[in-house]
Amino acid sequence: MSHVMNTYARLPVTFSHGQGCRITDTDGKEYLDALAGIAVSTLGHAHPKLVAAIAAQAGRMLHTSNLYRIREQELLADKLCSLSGMQEVFFGNSGAEANEAAIKLARFYGHKQGIELPTIIVMEKSFHGRTMATLSATGNYKVQVGFEPLVAGFVRVPFGDLDAIKAVAEHNRNIVAVMFEIIQGEGGIHLVDPAYYRGVREVCDSHNWLMICDEVQCGMGRTGKWFGYQTAGVQPDIATLAKGLGSGVPIGACMTGGKAAGLFGPGNHGSTFGGNPLVSTAALTTIEVMEEEGLLDNAARIGALIRQLFGEALAGIKGVKDIRGHGLMIGVELDRPCGELVGKALAAGLLINVTADTVVRFLPPLIFSENDARELVDRTAPLIKEFLAG
Repeated sequence: MSHVMNTYARLPVTFSHGQGCRITDTDGKEYLDALAGIAVSTLGHAHPKLVAAIAAQAGRMLHTSNLYRIREQELLADKLCSLSGMQEVFFGNSGAEANEAAIKLARFYGHKQGIELPTIIVMEKSFHGRTMATLSATGNYKVQVGFEPLVAGFVRVPFGDLDAIKAVAEHNRNIVAVMFEIIQGEGGIHLVDPAYYRGVREVCDSHNWLMICDEVQCGMGRTGKWFGYQTAGVQPDIATLAKGLGSGVPIGACMTGGKAAGLFGPGNHGSTFGGNPLVSTAALTTIEVMEEEGLLDNAARIGALIRQLFGEALAGIKGVKDIRGHGLMIGVELDRPCGELVGKALAAGLLINVTADTVVRFLPPLIFSENDARELVDRTAPLIKEFLAG
């Protein structure tokens, strides 16, 4: 019996090693990885340049703490700001920590404006993490139940409804920010018209609010741009990163610009491990490989191909409600709960996921090839058809 706390309904498989977009279990069976550790393994598995960089850094130094300057951290912050148009970066260890930093920044900003009860507008069906504040910001009752009382200071509106945000503005003088994912990942791969994001930016500007974009899942090239907000043509005041930033090494980042830049000073926030030499080297190398191998263009091209191929393979199939996504962030929505497809795919040598009960989710490594895309659809579409016919 394992002494690991039972917080996951784990599948009955253990992996021993991987190479590229393939991963092998302890029995020697190989799988096509179309999940990438939930949008984490940007470069796939065992990318030689990343492996060499991590090994070399481990041989020099793993950790010093943020009591001292860290050269690799500073280089990473410079690179992220160059790519993002932001001005400052705080480094933590996860997406939840990045979003905690964003929430603290918004509250700090509000208090500086003389607002005693700073409140953030958040979205229905959103997911921002499992710490108490990020759990409270999340728009999913299932992950909140049993952890009440939740943290106060959030007002929820439907995602994509600009009028709802404007209505809150009319009667709530405590609003300091609007926080949302450009693409809702855990909520079911939900996108809205880019005009909505531009509208939110305008509302935030007119009310002197902060605009916070949670880029934990859709950032770092997954949409075909470095950051999802770039696909929407807006610039936030705060953007959060994690998952694919280190291609498997735990790192999170909270980037600030505009009205949010310069808010925090010494003592306002911190992290023992955040941005240490090892994780910063992994992130810098991930970005370098992405640029060298043209992975942003690849994500856009291969993602479009996967959606096209699924559209062709599942055309006219009763029970398929929608095929949507952006880049290599793809969802196939069915008309019924379909969690059993994860186990069926595993048996067929595929790693996929189901989120929001009815959405088959694909988040493959950004190195996914055209052949990988065709194999994914050729092997997954029959499973979906068989399931819907059952």
